[in-house]
Amino acid sequence: MNVFERFQTLFVMAGIAVGLGAAQVSGVPALADRLIFPFLMVMLFASFAGIPLEGLQRAFGNRRVVGSSLAVNFVWNPLLAVALGAVFLADHPALWVGLLMLLVTPCTDWYLIFTDLANGDVPLATSLLPYNLVLQLVLLPVYLYAFAGTLVDLRLGILLEGITLVLVVPLVLAAVARYGLTALRGRRWLTDVFLPKLGPVQIVFLALAVAAMFASQGRLVLERPDVLVLLAAPLLAFYAVNFSLGLAIGRLLDFSYREVACFNCTVLSRNSPTALAIAVVAFPNEPLIALALVIGPLLELPLLSVVANLLRRIEARGWDRLDRAPG
Repeated sequence: MNVFERFQTLFVMAGIAVGLGAAQVSGVPALADRLIFPFLMVMLFASFAGIPLEGLQRAFGNRRVVGSSLAVNFVWNPLLAVALGAVFLADHPALWVGLLMLLVTPCTDWYLIFTDLANGDVPLATSLLPYNLVLQLVLLPVYLYAFAGTLVDLRLGILLEGITLVLVVPLVLAAVARYGLTALRGRRWLTDVFLPKLGPVQIVFLALAVAAMFASQGRLVLERPDVLVLLAAPLLAFYAVNFSLGLAIGRLLDFSYREVACFNCTVLSRNSPTALAIAVVAFPNEPLIALALVIGPLLELPLLSVVANLLRRIEARGWDRLDRAPG
């Protein structure tokens, strides 16, 4: 990991601190509100440009892992998100919707880092990227319409317009950039020179978007310091349940250690930046939804580090040997 990736949480926290400070300056909240969306669009372009959509067919080489991953991410996780919200956030509908948006959008980039840290199968994890992106783009409005319509004011037209603007536009621009740069400079220059520079761009603009959001909603944040505590319990439960489920599925389907590490990372990592961008556009009158999606990564990244360490301990104990052991 480069320095930006290693200290992503600190960059986000610095953005929060700067935003809260700027919120106290007259005129800044209104300006910051207009900057959130442009910052998020640059961040999403940088994220999507690194996703090899042309590699959709590669995932079919391992249908056990890929099929199980897609089933957990797009069938089990939405149901789990609804259940956790009902248990922990029934009195906080906006936070419940934020939790739902976080848990139904699987990660499309950062889980590769944690898969690598856990010594998992990174090429297999990479082949899952396009599926995670395309399916969440198609299914997110379905989940929100089915599960969130009774919790907050949800206008389907605005939601679909927001998803088109936030996901489809930067995705198309990223695909055009990949194709054009490959044609002009070659695939090696794209992968060795251009794409490595996008990681820092993504993190910097995410931090800028977070700073702008906290600057525009500073008063609300200071009035609701309990949001972090309210979200901690369902997120901890999500990680505990899915980590245990991942190990159980790995045993049942006879995954190798590298496969089970890849599988756990993809069903645990979440795509909070994309969900945040959609929330900003689709729910302009519900700032607590966006706030939940900003605070989520502050809990998620340390938890993913713990997961990577636990997986390495399992590897050290001999997952593959235990898997072959009789009885």
